[in-house]
Amino acid sequence: MTTLADPVPGGRPGDIERATALSGELSGRGVHGIVLAYVDTAGIGRVKAVPTAKLPSAAAWGVGMSPVFDTFLANDSIVTTDVLGSPDGDLRLYPDLDRLVVLSGQPGWAWAPVDRITQEGDPHPGCGRTFLRHLLTESARQGIAFRASIEIEWAVGHGPAAEGEFVPAVTGPAYGATRQVELSECTAELLAALAEQGVDVDQIHPEYAAGQFELSVGALDPVAAADRSVLVRQTIRAVAQRHGLVVSFAPAVFAEGVGNGGHLHLSAWRDGVNLHAGGDRRHGMTADAESFTAGVLTRLPALTAVTAPSPASYLRLKPSQWAGVFTAWGRETREAGVRVITGTSGLQDQAANIEIKPVDLAANPYLALGCVIAAGLDGMAKSQALPQEITGNPADLPAEEAHARGVRRLPTSLGAAVEAFRGDQVLRTALGPVLADAVIAVRQGEIAAVDGLDEAGIAAAYRWRY
Repeated sequence: MTTLADPVPGGRPGDIERATALSGELSGRGVHGIVLAYVDTAGIGRVKAVPTAKLPSAAAWGVGMSPVFDTFLANDSIVTTDVLGSPDGDLRLYPDLDRLVVLSGQPGWAWAPVDRITQEGDPHPGCGRTFLRHLLTESARQGIAFRASIEIEWAVGHGPAAEGEFVPAVTGPAYGATRQVELSECTAELLAALAEQGVDVDQIHPEYAAGQFELSVGALDPVAAADRSVLVRQTIRAVAQRHGLVVSFAPAVFAEGVGNGGHLHLSAWRDGVNLHAGGDRRHGMTADAESFTAGVLTRLPALTAVTAPSPASYLRLKPSQWAGVFTAWGRETREAGVRVITGTSGLQDQAANIEIKPVDLAANPYLALGCVIAAGLDGMAKSQALPQEITGNPADLPAEEAHARGVRRLPTSLGAAVEAFRGDQVLRTALGPVLADAVIAVRQGEIAAVDGLDEAGIAAAYRWRY
């Protein structure tokens, strides 16, 4: 459950009493501090923390933090827009008490995501979590709800070697049993920690790249799904550290080879019914589900400025690596930008969804989910037609056939993605001018920050930032 009402100075009805009770309960469990967490425009997790006894005060009046972080780059440099990036002003961080959890991987600590409001009590227009909450509130008025989950891929190493190099902590082959054995104690502790935190893990397995693993979690409402993605990554990092290991969620740990993805899974629902199953359109989709998918597919080039926001993202987004770098869709087609998943026979009504492939964990999950949903809702509102599906690898299509079927390569650089985003009025309107301008400014700052670096240099620049 996610609290959908905006925070207010002095606390919403019942907040202070609830926070007071939680404070006492947490203190009795040996929790000394509470991490207040959000994600900035560059996809970096930022935090403040308060002693457990200060939770009622945080619920009533928030905790101060500068709005300048909305235009921080991954390397902590600062860019500006017409309203963001100055040393002036302050915001208040308000914890969502519904999402507060004791951190099993960090004894003595609890964690809560925050919404940010101004000192005057207004929602901060640069807050990604608030943007997503408001979008879902509006879609609910139209009778549409969503369920979402975010895959998490990461590389685990023995620790940065000379000059920040990555040394894989496992040696076995991709998807190999050897890797599972080599990291069994750490991953067993990780599963235990996540279970204690109430995280519904579907599966965990060794992945393709060096030292790489993947973890999939159950679907929630999109705000809670984004919260969960942040929490799971914090837990993975904390548990690995307890075993003397380090992790990287960067899109490309190395310049060559497969990178770390963060694929989005999303389904639209009306009156408790999954629109992606039981319909009379292709693969059981309803007309609304087809139009929603078409809306996402149409805006995929512009969406990459949000879902693949780092220069390192474009080291990962290469054909024939299951990264989904084409404006194409297909049932269980892992090379398409949008993969339609019908689910196993007997589970379609619950499991059917779409997977958006060109996404990595440098993305702010609230912005990524919000923009994908905005694109899909636009397609639904316009009753947009979904084009012919593809099978196989779209990279193998002859050029003329690909053009005729609307299959084109997604942006091959962050600069090209920014230009597509700049021209997309639907996404910019959904975000609002403050957030949309922050996205552009931060992306341009990241481009400038790696100017002159070769691909190996770009990978190194972001390897330990995520």
